[in-house]
Amino acid sequence: MTAVFAVRGTTTRQLAGTGTLVRFALRRDRVMIPVWVAVNALMVLSMPNALKGLYGTPAERADLMRQMATNSSLRAMVGPVFDDSLGALTAWRVGVYAGALAAVMSLLVVVRHTRAEEESGRQELVASGMVGRRASLTAALLTAATADAVLALLVTAGLAGQGTSGALAFGLGVAGVGMVFATMAAIVAQLTESARLARGLTAAVLGAAFVLRAAGDSATDDGSSPLTWLSPIGWLENLRAYADERWWVLLLFTTAVLVQGAVAYGLAGRRDVGMSFLPTRPGAATGHLGTAGALAWRLQRGSVLGWSIGFFLAGVVYGGMTEGAADLVGDNAKAREIFERMGGQSGLTNAFLASMVGMLGLIAALYVVGSVLRLHGEEASGRAEPVLANAVGRLRWAAGHLVVAFGGAALIMLLAGLGLAAGYGKEAGPILGACLVQVPAVWVVGGLAVLLYGVSPRWAMAAWGVAGAVLLIGWVGPALDAPQAVLDLSPFGHLPKLPGGGMEWGPVAILTLLAAALVGGGLAGVRRRDLTT
Repeated sequence: MTAVFAVRGTTTRQLAGTGTLVRFALRRDRVMIPVWVAVNALMVLSMPNALKGLYGTPAERADLMRQMATNSSLRAMVGPVFDDSLGALTAWRVGVYAGALAAVMSLLVVVRHTRAEEESGRQELVASGMVGRRASLTAALLTAATADAVLALLVTAGLAGQGTSGALAFGLGVAGVGMVFATMAAIVAQLTESARLARGLTAAVLGAAFVLRAAGDSATDDGSSPLTWLSPIGWLENLRAYADERWWVLLLFTTAVLVQGAVAYGLAGRRDVGMSFLPTRPGAATGHLGTAGALAWRLQRGSVLGWSIGFFLAGVVYGGMTEGAADLVGDNAKAREIFERMGGQSGLTNAFLASMVGMLGLIAALYVVGSVLRLHGEEASGRAEPVLANAVGRLRWAAGHLVVAFGGAALIMLLAGLGLAAGYGKEAGPILGACLVQVPAVWVVGGLAVLLYGVSPRWAMAAWGVAGAVLLIGWVGPALDAPQAVLDLSPFGHLPKLPGGGMEWGPVAILTLLAAALVGGGLAGVRRRDLTT
């Protein structure tokens, strides 16, 4: 009995302060988490009405199922269809992306409140008080679980009209994907000494899960491929919401979360604060680091490389499915109308290419925000101060990171165009031009991030809200037949619809000047205000 109480006492001490840390984490993420949850939930809940307009009759839904059974490229993009009800079609159309967004949100939350806190030195200060050894890890996981639970609740409630059982299965599945990657991020945070590396490695695992699921679904039309079962996103698909739910698949999520959580807790108890199991590379850095720009490139080159590879491969995939998408739309007037709203009225193939180019541009906005906010991370961690203590001005320091951010955005869009052209197998010039036309709109979003950071570091994270709103308008707006005034709130709504449409230099020039003005305002703020202390 004494031993039991001793174990309980030890556990209590190790978790002391968890509640306070959870409240603090939720307060710090009071902008980021609601934005991610809202974007994901609205994307899911907007689908039933959109799909009802696209496939309103049983004949149209039966034709869709026949098309998907033979179209492997589109199955690789969104997965197979298991039933022709609106609920099942919703789970099919957005399941892959809802799970991926939940995973990204969860891994960002966990890394931010574990490894990033240790890297900044704040965790050591917190640990000096009445805080248990595993309280920070527990608080991070509970924060991610809270976000995923709210998302599951919104999805379940919003889709309940299509069937309560299917809505519950889909909501739990999306949250399950999020928690799998939350606990995975918790493990990686123990292994690495850098928050940036922890985020990158976990995101790489997510990318691998997406690729495995896509490869498996392209091979089979029922989700039975072993490659699909190797991916947590594939588990969400095989849960089969609204299609005779396989409730036992939830055990895979539960087992993965418990096992990975146990590993993370075990590792957390075996290392010192700030240390990691994978040591940093010893010795002096190689290469030329004589300028602020060279240092910025050294810090961000891994991110640029990862995004470049991802955009090129995405371009190849989307280019390869262009002809199949045209066959799938066929004579469906509503589907044709949505593609034309997204990509212009210059023929279905060009409209599909233009819509894919626009979607890649929207995702590139996430890259530029993350790259710009690296300035905030360097400042908040205290690493910027010793750099600026030397003969390096604030503008030179900031400009080094901004060149990587804005130049990297142009680079990944160029590589996306090369991938689209390679996958489509047609002339590359018009497609490359269409991708590069997206760059000024991406720069505007990046410029807003610079302005928010420059005015006040505490406003910097609101840039993710801007990127989320732009993504939501561009992705969901056309499907909901949103008014043009709403679509025009996004800088992407003012770009010419290429390829196929006519080039309009006026909007491109205005967006470029606007981006330059926003960056100038942000740099003026960086120059005048105090550094974060």
